[in-house]
Amino acid sequence: MIWILHDILALDLTKAPFDAGSRCALAAILAFIAALLFGRPFIAHQRRRQRLENTERGDSKRLDELHLHKKSTPTMGGAIILFASTVPALILVGPGGSAVFLLIGLSAALGLVGFLDDWIKLRYPKRKGLSARGKLVLQLAIGAAAGAILLLLPSEIRTGGTVEELGDTLAFPWSSTWVLPLGVLFVPWVAIVVTSTSNAVNLTDGLDGLAIGSSTLVAATLTALALVVGDESMSASLGLFHIEDAGEIAVWGAALCGASLGFLWFNCHPAEIFMGDTGSLPLGGSIGLMAVLLRHELFLLVLGGVLVAEALSVILQVASYRLFGRRIFRIAPLHHHFQFLGWKETRITARFWIAGLLCAAVSVGSLALRG
Repeated sequence: MIWILHDILALDLTKAPFDAGSRCALAAILAFIAALLFGRPFIAHQRRRQRLENTERGDSKRLDELHLHKKSTPTMGGAIILFASTVPALILVGPGGSAVFLLIGLSAALGLVGFLDDWIKLRYPKRKGLSARGKLVLQLAIGAAAGAILLLLPSEIRTGGTVEELGDTLAFPWSSTWVLPLGVLFVPWVAIVVTSTSNAVNLTDGLDGLAIGSSTLVAATLTALALVVGDESMSASLGLFHIEDAGEIAVWGAALCGASLGFLWFNCHPAEIFMGDTGSLPLGGSIGLMAVLLRHELFLLVLGGVLVAEALSVILQVASYRLFGRRIFRIAPLHHHFQFLGWKETRITARFWIAGLLCAAVSVGSLALRG
């Protein structure tokens, strides 16, 4: 038994036959198991500490009544996702995995912001966490820091047979040759992308399993895309540009998907725990940074259609009310609008998942339009 354990520990999982695809599969499995093993005692711990979701937000009396049954559900479950995704990724990341460490760092930083927000809500029930402006500033600062670091990371992109430095570029997803240098605008661009996706997942997190399921679909598609663009022959045959070390990004994506599915085990209806901002902010931010690293930020507009619709519903609702004194939806975000129409929570979640699958299919299919 000792010799078997020794042989396992002596394996170099970053070399053949453990290629990117094999390590992705292993990362997803390990992350899923880690989430299941860590999740149960964490939920019990949160319940003992009375760290329970405050369902009485004061925004809508009817919404408070609809979610009254959730008041005894523990929160801050995002810690499960962060732990379960980080450990396998650190074990399986290869020599060219500097981007993975950046993803882990960004997730940890946004997770800390989310933790502070959740902690304030629990410690002071009458407060709604960090101020909206304060939270936004912190998210933008973390995203900008990631963008600045990206400028320093050596990475290459192969477009139309020409090798170029990724640097400060913005690639158009539906073209195999069009790349736009952003210069100093690259840093705020990354900050905007990371903050937007982070908040989009946060706004989607309102029903059991909705945010985690929708986000996992996006992360899984980006993971598959990373495997493709990381393989030179495969990317060339499909007319996609090739990015060195994208396979390492796929390892992180696979770990994130495995951890998210493990969390969904506890978060599906009726939820045993909620992710809180501790999970939604880093989950969304990580998806946004993955898209940036793969130079498919604009691709998210189609792929993350559900998340985009949720965020847009809030923006349109606020803008309409302030400009015209009228509401477009009965309540925002969009999933609550359907609740007010009488749809059951499980039906809304299932149909949003279906919409997410369609968005993923359309986004992948749209790559055939590359010219």
